[in-house]
Amino acid sequence: MTADTPLSGRLDDDDYPAYTMGRAAEMLGTTPGFLRAIGEARLITPLRSEGGHRRYSRYQLRIAARARELVDQGTPVEAACRIVILEDQLEEAQRINAEYRRTAAERDDAAR
Repeated sequence: MTADTPLSGRLDDDDYPAYTMGRAAEMLGTTPGFLRAIGEARLITPLRSEGGHRRYSRYQLRIAARARELVDQGTPVEAACRIVILEDQLEEAQRINAEYRRTAAERDDAAR
């Protein structure tokens, strides 16, 4: 750990790969095999430690939890992963659209 990257900053980072596969599976109440399966389906791509072990971020765990919820409801893993990807894309598109609308409204207000 260097002075440039304080630990507190990393702990607050949703994208910091802080969790091992075992810990991630435990937190999700699933198996490492499930995490491997959603990785193979390209839902999430864990980072690798220097020793080659998979490491997961909080953001990836939220995505995995949503996939697990769908699988628990009877959706096949591959379909659950596709659904989660589409949900994520829709959320991003809605965020971008809201930003465009806000910007347009600000321009309209400034033009008046």
